[in-house]
Amino acid sequence: MGLHLRELGLRQPLEVLDRHDVRYVVIGGIAAIAQGYPLTTLDLDVTPARDAENLDRIVTSLRELEARLRTPDDPVDFPLDAKMIAAAESWTFVTDRGPLDLRFAPSGTTGYDDLLRDAVAVDLGLARPTLVASLRDLIRMKEASRRPKDEAQLPALRRTLELARRGLDLEQ
Repeated sequence: MGLHLRELGLRQPLEVLDRHDVRYVVIGGIAAIAQGYPLTTLDLDVTPARDAENLDRIVTSLRELEARLRTPDDPVDFPLDAKMIAAAESWTFVTDRGPLDLRFAPSGTTGYDDLLRDAVAVDLGLARPTLVASLRDLIRMKEASRRPKDEAQLPALRRTLELARRGLDLEQ
């Protein structure tokens, strides 16, 4: 599909998550681009499973990535722990290997199990295929968020889904 995670600086966070066997579905721009969406993104959004073992693996991964909270000013260090991570619906991190956002229940969804049902396995150049949210689920999330920047992306996402359903070249 022409998606180059290395060029976007987003490959290493996924490699670390995979190495620690974190169960997740990629959402947001990377998921859309992997399925032919014609725009770009500068961050990585994932929806991880919320069970205790997976939360522990997430924390191990975040520590390896030297994750810090992303704030409007400077990143903030804080103690990473599974209970703390589980206590919020979303986290935005700056890591030494690229931005990483965790969204446990993205708008319009109930989270990992919901997204897993329709997820698509794609080759992002990692050791194993990566699960990404389906275009239908990405559209559902954008519609539910009601944010102007998400609503602005809906026509292109719908067109990408239409082309994919018709089996047409998504690059046209």
